[in-house]
Amino acid sequence: MKILSYGLAIVTLIVFFILKVNYEQPSFVAFDESMSELLGGNELIILFHNIGDTGFVVTVALVLLVWLWVRERNFRGMLFVLMTIAFGNVLNQVLKIWIERPRPELVDQLTSFSFPSGHSMTGVLYLLTVAYLLSQLVASNRRVVLLWIVAIILACLIGMARVAEGRHYATDVLAGWSMGYTWFIVCVIWYEKRKRVFEKIN
Repeated sequence: MKILSYGLAIVTLIVFFILKVNYEQPSFVAFDESMSELLGGNELIILFHNIGDTGFVVTVALVLLVWLWVRERNFRGMLFVLMTIAFGNVLNQVLKIWIERPRPELVDQLTSFSFPSGHSMTGVLYLLTVAYLLSQLVASNRRVVLLWIVAIILACLIGMARVAEGRHYATDVLAGWSMGYTWFIVCVIWYEKRKRVFEKIN
């Protein structure tokens, strides 16, 4: 399972760079337009952007940090949360400034750059982080699978919401998902390696 997850992280990194290089190509532009027409204005999907907003994500991150500190005494886990969510957000901003893709034309459009989508990337990072940490405490394999399924579905809906409300192109969202997953796995590799080192020492 780990080999599959790590291999997928390499694939998603490649997908990110393919999107970065080609998003202005006619086939990618046509894809963005078709997805905008398909999802645009869908009020039900748009609702899910709320669970990707900065305030909500910060609240979840703080709850995780307090829980890991007070209940679990897991300081490595706290650093893991900061790496995935906090540094992941910084990485997103750096990538946006590097690529400088304008957002879709909209009357009240945001002024920040568009690629990759911050909501999509951060959504993947914080939801997978929650699923990963909680799955270590759940004994039932069925519940673990359910945790991951819910996290993935919510992350997908957050990204789709950004297309539905016209804030991002679909390729921005795909790039956000891709880089979010890649960075998440990088953090998991670090976390599990440090955990093994600690267990050997003790």
